[in-house]
Amino acid sequence: MELKLRLVKNDPWLEPFESAINGRHRHALEKVKQLTDNGRKTLSDFASGYLYFGLHRTDTGWVFREWAPNATEIYLIGSFNNWEERPEFKLKPIKKTGNWEIKLRPGLLKHGDLYKLKIYWKDGCGERIPAWATRVVQDEQTKIFSAQVWEPSKPYKFKKRVFKPNTSPLLIYECHIGMAQEEEKVGTYNEFREKVLPRIIEDGYNCIQIMAVQEHPYYGSFGYHVSSFFAASSRFGTPEELKQLIDEAHQNGIAVIMDIVHSHAVKNEVEGLGNFAGDPNQYFYPGERHEHPAWDSLCFDYGKDEVLHFLLSNCKFWLEEYKFDGFRFDGVTSMLYYSHGLGEAFCNYNDYFNGHQDDNAICYLTLANMLIHEVNSKAITIAEEVSGMPGLALPINDGGYGFDYRMAMNIPDYWIKIIKEKVDEDWKPSSMFWEVTNRRRDEKTISYAESHDQALVGDKTIIFRLIDADMYWHFKKGDENECVHRGIALHKMIRLLTASTLNGGYLNFMGNEFGHPEWIDFPREGNGWSYKYARRQWGLVDNKDLCYHYLGDFDKAMIATIKEVKNIQKSDVVEVWHNDGDQVLAYMRRDYIFVFNFNPTRSFTDYGFLVPNGGYEVVLNTDAVEYGGNGLADDTVRHFTNFDSLYAKDKKGWLKLYIPARSAVVLRKIKD
Repeated sequence: MELKLRLVKNDPWLEPFESAINGRHRHALEKVKQLTDNGRKTLSDFASGYLYFGLHRTDTGWVFREWAPNATEIYLIGSFNNWEERPEFKLKPIKKTGNWEIKLRPGLLKHGDLYKLKIYWKDGCGERIPAWATRVVQDEQTKIFSAQVWEPSKPYKFKKRVFKPNTSPLLIYECHIGMAQEEEKVGTYNEFREKVLPRIIEDGYNCIQIMAVQEHPYYGSFGYHVSSFFAASSRFGTPEELKQLIDEAHQNGIAVIMDIVHSHAVKNEVEGLGNFAGDPNQYFYPGERHEHPAWDSLCFDYGKDEVLHFLLSNCKFWLEEYKFDGFRFDGVTSMLYYSHGLGEAFCNYNDYFNGHQDDNAICYLTLANMLIHEVNSKAITIAEEVSGMPGLALPINDGGYGFDYRMAMNIPDYWIKIIKEKVDEDWKPSSMFWEVTNRRRDEKTISYAESHDQALVGDKTIIFRLIDADMYWHFKKGDENECVHRGIALHKMIRLLTASTLNGGYLNFMGNEFGHPEWIDFPREGNGWSYKYARRQWGLVDNKDLCYHYLGDFDKAMIATIKEVKNIQKSDVVEVWHNDGDQVLAYMRRDYIFVFNFNPTRSFTDYGFLVPNGGYEVVLNTDAVEYGGNGLADDTVRHFTNFDSLYAKDKKGWLKLYIPARSAVVLRKIKD
């Protein structure tokens, strides 16, 4: 008889699906047993393919290996042999493994050489970039990609050898290296390290989430159509420069996680894994499941041990080689369901256990989390998942899939919906509070008001939805109109409500904290291949004559306040009061009280709440003049509770405050 897993114990509504949950759990454990030879080796040992495949320098020269079971002949071609098929560069098959190998004497290859594979198969041939290549570059004139020998004479040595991320709480600055600069061009790892990293440190975030690290042929894909999974994108610089960026972040207490894409791959054949060695299904599902219908990409076959080997080795590679502190897994919903989540409503628990789930993908995600935490017990894993699959961010031993966090994707959707569809007078604090705290109690989440998704062309950021074109005409200090005042006030309140109710972490996309005024549009044919909108205009927030700095300064103060609440992510969010008629909300976290007045026109004098007896001082006020507010309240005044005999036994009294319209205030209990 099987023991009841904690996932089911924690949620009795899952009991009808206990056999399915146990089945998925057993599937993962049995697969681990198989891959580790009945436990005679570790999962980390299994996931070391990058040390075997690909190009490696040895004591006697070089060795190169590739998995290509459909190939009949393979040649190594490159700048070192004039891109010609020569007998001395012909690979040999290794028994009947599907693997190929070539050993080369010293001097035949040197640092910087370009190379590819010329692969023959029955009825065809083609050039391919090796699947395990760790360096891929693009020729500026021809735009052709090639693998590159990367053996620098002075490889980078990390100064910070051991780093432990601070997750109390996890405060993530989501960023893209290429568009992080002010100039209309592709930014570099060095420019980010020199110009943007200091801003992140000063703003108080303790984690960077970097997008588009894995090499991708099309810049405008935002890094989500990956071609070379082991290669850090060379358009941003060298591997040494990325390592230096990560190392410097660690030296300043900043964790660095990577936006890893294992949910699909680019369809390209010459640059990517599509039709590798003449077999379109070598890495990908056959038949109807081969292509993703919405993303124009290919779907990995998670049922193949060789694919598991490739993807798990990829996770370990980035942890070991670059010292990344973990991953945000992209497109998890797409992996979990045969439908990729398209057209699914996910209205009840049956939708998670109706046989339409990809058990192979579920097994892979479980193994990936198991491996990542085996390699680095302090590593961070986050699932981008919209369906609400139970147990995703629960420990594997409890019947979960092992992620540390899941993205609270309902929150940004909610903010967009009410901004678009409701007039200010209809914003209900009870609805807001429910939405930002609506999560499974046993799973940690990453709360966010908006990410890169809301900043892309075709969508709008919160600030643009609130202010729109008036940002171009009335964002100079002293020239604000009512639309701008409203937008600035609500931008701060939305962020404070979202961040202060977190139960794991909080995320912000670079520039959104100060209300970056324009969408993201990468260079493409439709915009004349312009970089105008693929950048961040830091000069706006640095200009003290403009209103952007109000929002940037508030974000910095808000992050400091969140960090001030000891282990805020572990504390209960205790509702003190809500009144949808007044549009007022108040809640507590430890000794801190958060009070919001979303009423657009009514300010309240002596508005009372029952709170623990004592004195309270203001630590943050969205209406403060330094944050673009009206400064209507005197924040130097200390507030004390009024005695009420009815609540004396509860040691509570009435705290009465003046709360201006469209403002929020945070108070801290004064220690006796």
